[in-house]
Amino acid sequence: MRATALLVSFAVTSLLPTAYAAANEPSANTLQTLDRQTRQLNRVHSVVVAYDGEIIHELHQGGPGVASPTNIKSLSKTVLAAITGAAIETDIIESAEQPMVALFGEHLPRGIDPQVGDITVAHLLAQQAGLERTSGSNYGAWVASANWVNDAMTRPFVDEPGGQMLYSTGTSHLLSAALTHASGETTHSLAQRLLGDPLNITIRPWLRDPQGIYFGGNDMQLSPRALIEVGELYRNDGVVVNEAGGEQRILPEGWVEESWQPRGTSRWTGDGYGYGWFITQLAGEDVYYGRGYGGQALYVIPEREMTVVITSDPNPPSPGGQFQQRLNRLVEGLLAENDE
Repeated sequence: MRATALLVSFAVTSLLPTAYAAANEPSANTLQTLDRQTRQLNRVHSVVVAYDGEIIHELHQGGPGVASPTNIKSLSKTVLAAITGAAIETDIIESAEQPMVALFGEHLPRGIDPQVGDITVAHLLAQQAGLERTSGSNYGAWVASANWVNDAMTRPFVDEPGGQMLYSTGTSHLLSAALTHASGETTHSLAQRLLGDPLNITIRPWLRDPQGIYFGGNDMQLSPRALIEVGELYRNDGVVVNEAGGEQRILPEGWVEESWQPRGTSRWTGDGYGYGWFITQLAGEDVYYGRGYGGQALYVIPEREMTVVITSDPNPPSPGGQFQQRLNRLVEGLLAENDE
């Protein structure tokens, strides 16, 4: 793994050489404060902080360890967006503007609304399909249906494609199905080949629907350290540097900038949403993050050369939307020190 400075939380910065310190790097006091505040959140399992491409701090206080796969819930949508970008880079998908129906080919359900033909890959990535949501109160009935893809695609339109953000795991699942049909591979196979292998991380198989399509947008299993690598890929504009110092482009040129453009707004937080990423500001800095049920989060702060992963107990009951704000404040504390 590229991030090699793996230090336990209670001794992290005391072991770092003075020459490594830089203006944006969190100080020892800041990291100690982070640990103290994190320990007040019993639901949080781990916090991993990377600076300038190296993991400089880890705290583990429950659940799977920082190197062990954990259920990242809807943070899977951020990873699925990366897989989609890699599929465009390798010409499996033409572009984000390609219609979804072109990827499904003969696998389209019968009797779909003609407006389905207007849904593009970009609409799926940005949760702008316009179809009735399968999340929230509709979620249970959707996952209990005999065919998740057909159920999601034949729901009524409540907005036009490209309209308002309608957060729906069914929309992400349509993207997983589109990737499967366009490539002839499973979404898991694509994930490991296009993303896992070049990042030197393992992406384990996860839940499939009744037709064998890997769940798009939920229940992926990645370790906190693996998530750091996904965040670093975006921080480095879609390029990974191998051990020999050579660069390999994984995501299309311009993909990260395109992904971090707000295309809709979350009705719960007011944050913008791009291709699988929420967009906000913390301590005056632009911050891009993915999130999942129960407190799973991946943050990238480009101007601070920082990537942060937080994992938490993914089991019900939900800690509520305010819990995400508490996680945001943890990250904000890492940034506030250098604002003076």
